Amino acid sequence: MQNNTEKTRHILVLGGGTAGWMTAMIMAKQWQHQPVHISLLESSDIGIIGVGEGSTPALRQFFERMDIPEQEWMPACNATYKVGITFDQWSTRQGYESYFHPFKFRLDEQFAQAFFHSAAMRRQGLDVSAHPNQFFLSPLLAQKHLAPVPHYNFPFEPNYGYHFDSALLGRFLRDKAKALGVTHVEGKVHDVLLSPSGHLQALKIEQGEQIGADFFVDCSGFAAVLIQKALKVPFISFESNLFNNAAVAIPSEITDEVPSQTLSTAMKNGWRWQIPLTNRFGNGYVYSDHYCSADEAETELRHALDLVDSAVEARHLHMKVGRVQHHWYKNCLAIGLSQGFIEPLEATALFLVQQAAALFVDAYEKGQFTEQHQQAYNARINGYFEGIRDYIVGHYITNSRSDSQYWLDCQNNQDNLSDSLRHILEVWNSGGNLVEELHRQNVTQYYSPISWHCLLAGSGYFGQQNTLQRPAATDKQVNLKKISEFLHRCSLNFDSHKQFLEQKLTRSA
Repeated sequence: MQNNTEKTRHILVLGGGTAGWMTAMIMAKQWQHQPVHISLLESSDIGIIGVGEGSTPALRQFFERMDIPEQEWMPACNATYKVGITFDQWSTRQGYESYFHPFKFRLDEQFAQAFFHSAAMRRQGLDVSAHPNQFFLSPLLAQKHLAPVPHYNFPFEPNYGYHFDSALLGRFLRDKAKALGVTHVEGKVHDVLLSPSGHLQALKIEQGEQIGADFFVDCSGFAAVLIQKALKVPFISFESNLFNNAAVAIPSEITDEVPSQTLSTAMKNGWRWQIPLTNRFGNGYVYSDHYCSADEAETELRHALDLVDSAVEARHLHMKVGRVQHHWYKNCLAIGLSQGFIEPLEATALFLVQQAAALFVDAYEKGQFTEQHQQAYNARINGYFEGIRDYIVGHYITNSRSDSQYWLDCQNNQDNLSDSLRHILEVWNSGGNLVEELHRQNVTQYYSPISWHCLLAGSGYFGQQNTLQRPAATDKQVNLKKISEFLHRCSLNFDSHKQFLEQKLTRSA
């Protein structure tokens, strides 16, 4: 049997942007000592969609793996730090109108059990506070506009993501990928040539040239030129339980204080994001066009931002929410929007790009550059899409708004829940052990028990509790005053976000 590692293999990535260049970098870094050549084909006529400009902490791991310091890439991309997300006005339950979903510090394990215990008592109908903001450091950092990089003497490793300009990040990654040996080819695909076996053989660009490869990566966005159009891989829509399919984005001026969090605020037919960059706010309204028109959505967003008379142009986007049936099919791998998209509520788009690319290079190399591990790979990536989808759906199913048919339909959409999410909610509502259920389902790799507790307790999703009972003298209660004092003292080890960006991340001349 021929050893497939002996010959030089050509991998062709179709599409630039953040997904394309990030994937090319991950492959180039992994196979820098292997007989693999990587090219990326992109057209300057095709713009970057970039609905979201936020990340999870996985992006930090990517830059560390690529040996690129924050001092280099963050100023180049107008980037800021992100300690988590505030969800505002998703709930109308008293005391739970807003909550914070943190990126977990190692320190947060200190009070996680206290939070779980308080939430369990509240689910039993006892009059105790179970709001997540009281138990974790990140909400306090966000409230004080602090950067999540502590002073040297603070012994706990932080955990954070970023906000960034997606167009600038794409250009930055392009230069880094080329430095790693990735060949950049400009051109627009005119035709896709298949072999007799149905595998991809070559891409014909408008200039007439044919570019062949052994393996192709589809990063062509929602167009999905290779995976869906050429190879006819079916698309599985999530529209039955994720209604939003459109967005409108408008920038606005940054404030004197630069927030270190993303803000997600419920609107009439969806929600709007506010993402702070060093030079502006990125704002957008994610909505369902089955409930309002694009003009209505833009008007509502402009009113919320006090930009009704502004000449700043709005950008309208359409979203295709769901995933392909097979992410790796024959000699093609779909990455980014071409493989699927889950609305940007938890900023998971780049996380999925990283996971899909990193797991692929391991599986492909382990299988000696064959399709040996294709089935297992697809099952794993599908698990990520479905696990993240369920967590996102959880935000909608637990909302308590009644000001529009949109929100009522989200609440009443019980019939389309996955079995996994249904069981999670049943355990929560019955007062069961949620941590055990999450581990039983093996879904903690997507969202941790802390995240699930923040979502359910943070929205005040405790069932019909019109009257709460006072805890008995024998009930062990959490000392919230002591926790608050401890977290406040911890927060003294962090600097102003704006000052940190200006002083510690100033780009060298």
